[in-house]
Amino acid sequence: MSTVAGVQLHADPDGGLRCWLDTEHARGWLVPAAGATSAGLAEEFQRHLAAAIDHGFVAADAAVLAMMATCHPGALPLLSWGEAVPVCTAAPVSRRRLDLYAIVDHADRIEQVLAAGVRTVQLRMKTPERADARWFELLRGEVKRSVASCEAAGAELFVNDHWQVAAEAGARGVHLGQEDLLALGDAGRAALQATGMALGISSHSLWELCRARALAPRYIACGPVWPTLTKAMPWVAQGTDNLAWWCRMAQTPVVAIGGILGAEQVFEAARCGADGICVVRGLGDRPEMVLPRLQSAMEAGRAAAARDAVVTPLPHPSLVVTPQFKR
Repeated sequence: MSTVAGVQLHADPDGGLRCWLDTEHARGWLVPAAGATSAGLAEEFQRHLAAAIDHGFVAADAAVLAMMATCHPGALPLLSWGEAVPVCTAAPVSRRRLDLYAIVDHADRIEQVLAAGVRTVQLRMKTPERADARWFELLRGEVKRSVASCEAAGAELFVNDHWQVAAEAGARGVHLGQEDLLALGDAGRAALQATGMALGISSHSLWELCRARALAPRYIACGPVWPTLTKAMPWVAQGTDNLAWWCRMAQTPVVAIGGILGAEQVFEAARCGADGICVVRGLGDRPEMVLPRLQSAMEAGRAAAARDAVVTPLPHPSLVVTPQFKR
């Protein structure tokens, strides 16, 4: 057993490898993909770990790359949410493509984008600092209206954050960020999964991708693909190189999010293999006028991907390493 930069390497009784991460950014068990060979490769893992750190990856991301390089370059490892070793779960049943994915903040806007032809929608109502009973009553009403509108249109709805309200309203899907999922704890995550709602999970880094995959979600969001003003965050833009890598490695539908304002970005996201493409401000005040152009761009991007091989080099770091994170 050895520890480098908060990455503690363990040998299983059969000689296989697994890592306990206790780094600045992630804590949990990192295990190779099922069927990956790891016996007797501890020294090789350490070399790859050091090389990834030297290339600017934080320790948690470096451990992911080292595990893949050592055990199976084409198979993503899993990262636990708690202290139990993650178990590889079955991938979700194949469903329709998510396509253009509108993120809105009230039920009236949902009806507007549905009328324009969008069939994947997220209701994102952030809880104000001084939310009172009246605000939560408003939230419940907006969620119920959104569920009814999407059911009538045959659209897929994901309610952001408020999973208990969503479950009470009969919603079929929710979207949660990783900090919120971590805060639920093991019992809370089990309760969420017991609702049967489809789960969308945000990811901004390699370790978050591995951790999201461990819950077998409906989709994993990759972002921000381009710089965005919608929300403040510490992450470096993923760019199309990281997005293409996510789409290739996730073994789960990937949704592109962040800075997608027009047809050019929609085309590139589709060309990278994104199953869904999130649009917030890009739909404008009259989505029915904008949507046909975005739809055409998405179809053209997918046609380009089918025609031309998309090169997926190793990803670049999505979080800047500060001196205390170095070995």
